[in-house]
Amino acid sequence: MHFEHLVEINDLANADVPDLTREEVWFGLLCRAEDPRPFLPGLDACQILTRSDTALTRRLDFGQHVVFDAVRWEAMAWMCFESAATAEHPSGRLTITLEQPDPDKAAIFLRFAYRTGLGEQDTEDAGYAEFVRSAYHQSDLDTVRVIRQIAESTRGT
Repeated sequence: MHFEHLVEINDLANADVPDLTREEVWFGLLCRAEDPRPFLPGLDACQILTRSDTALTRRLDFGQHVVFDAVRWEAMAWMCFESAATAEHPSGRLTITLEQPDPDKAAIFLRFAYRTGLGEQDTEDAGYAEFVRSAYHQSDLDTVRVIRQIAESTRGT
């Protein structure tokens, strides 16, 4: 299954909602890589297994279910989360790209692109795929909400 969509970060028509800078959005994505618990309901623990300047591997504990994934990034540009298939779930990859069409303007977007081992051709999987797309979209909106909370909490410091 492939699913991709954009989420607008700054609502330029609504002055009541503070704009986030590209740096604040990127910092929020780094927080998601380092400690995804606020971003992933049901995640009990995250252990960083390896780390470099542009990547890390993690163990994610969802109760009895454990997922191992790798996170890679290019600073201020994109972040990619990849997990291998297990008996409990198909393989998956999420790439989040930070887009700012005009660097002189506050319009910032996050492009979420998902690729999973879930089939879409099979009638049974097709219905499930639609449910998964909806859940991914809601999760992405929640990601932006958490990034906003992080930015607000760090602005005065």
